[in-house]
Amino acid sequence: MDSSIERALAITPASRAAERTIDITTTGAQTGRPRRIEVWFYRVDGRIYLSTSPAKRSWYANLVANPDFVFHLKHGVRADLRAVGTPVLDRAEREAVFTSIIADLNQPWNPAGIRQPVEPLEEWMQGSPLIGVEFPEADAA
Repeated sequence: MDSSIERALAITPASRAAERTIDITTTGAQTGRPRRIEVWFYRVDGRIYLSTSPAKRSWYANLVANPDFVFHLKHGVRADLRAVGTPVLDRAEREAVFTSIIADLNQPWNPAGIRQPVEPLEEWMQGSPLIGVEFPEADAA
């Protein structure tokens, strides 16, 4: 993987909202048509995740039905990365990832500018989508 792409993916809790903001193009679960939407990504223990505050999301349903998607970097570097999304269902992994995301969003300097405090962990555990992201072409390199 190109070093500029690696840097763009290597966000930290100090990363600003723009650095976390990407577009994803999924395949519609019902229509089969491409659907592009802006979302945030997170990096926890070296792995990339997609999530949002508790709510049902169409992009999550699309990825459950069709896990192949395009991860569009658009800040600092522009790149369209082939990706595969896997729902994270294991309770221990979900808890570890959401604990990290909530701590990230609740930090005092809050570079993302989100209203604090962010919802309690249990609300995220029960109501937030969580997708682990893999980049198959990076594994082949």
